[in-house]
Amino acid sequence: MDNTFTLRIYRGVPGLQYWEEFELQRNPHANIISALMEVQKNPLNKQGQMTTPVAWEHGCLEEVCGSCSMLVNGTPRQACTALIEAYIQQTGSTTIVLAPLTKFPLIRDLVVDRTSMFESLKKIHGWISVDGTQDTGQFAPPISPEVQEAMYTLSTCMTCGCCAEACPQVHAKSKFMGPAAMSQIRYFNSNPTGKLEKSERIKAALSDEGIANCGNAQNCARVCPKNIPLTESIALIGREASKQAIRDLLSLPDAPETK
Repeated sequence: MDNTFTLRIYRGVPGLQYWEEFELQRNPHANIISALMEVQKNPLNKQGQMTTPVAWEHGCLEEVCGSCSMLVNGTPRQACTALIEAYIQQTGSTTIVLAPLTKFPLIRDLVVDRTSMFESLKKIHGWISVDGTQDTGQFAPPISPEVQEAMYTLSTCMTCGCCAEACPQVHAKSKFMGPAAMSQIRYFNSNPTGKLEKSERIKAALSDEGIANCGNAQNCARVCPKNIPLTESIALIGREASKQAIRDLLSLPDAPETK
């Protein structure tokens, strides 16, 4: 068995990107992040030339923060849970290809700027305005275990960008906010207090950056590291958006919240 493997990395800055390879020792427990750390300690490429350390992002190292998103063999995913040996066994190749996400502005090497995703959360009002200390004149109803379970799954979104990378409707000529923002509308509208601003979020979904741009490719759900039911959320928000559009067309008041 070959005791080495190769990281082939598409690196550089905007307008000046190139491929560079690094040969590393195999370790049965290594992941992509630990391999990049080895390169950082000794940035000697496969041609025996000293080069600059590869830039990438990481935080929690346990698939919670979402910052280490990149393309691994062409698929968007979290690098911290991408095991080297698993890829070698699956592909039969000792070369693993890394590249930055393509749907966000490149900063350097494997680092991209995901600001657009956080701006989308602002547009869909991705927060609960009432913190529970203010008197709204009504008590929030209890949340059933079924709704709690659904909300928990939706809450695990890391804003990692994998769904946007896989979505064919997210590109330079599209205004689409992407699957994550649509799913977060469902999440915040599921909260009894969050429902107080439900129509505001649904109207954001009706904007030219919203739900109408979804082509139902379903790639988002396939690559989501947290297995969030993104297509289910998009379908639900689509129905709510249709109802809101009819109310707006007929100049009807927003629907009262269910108790």
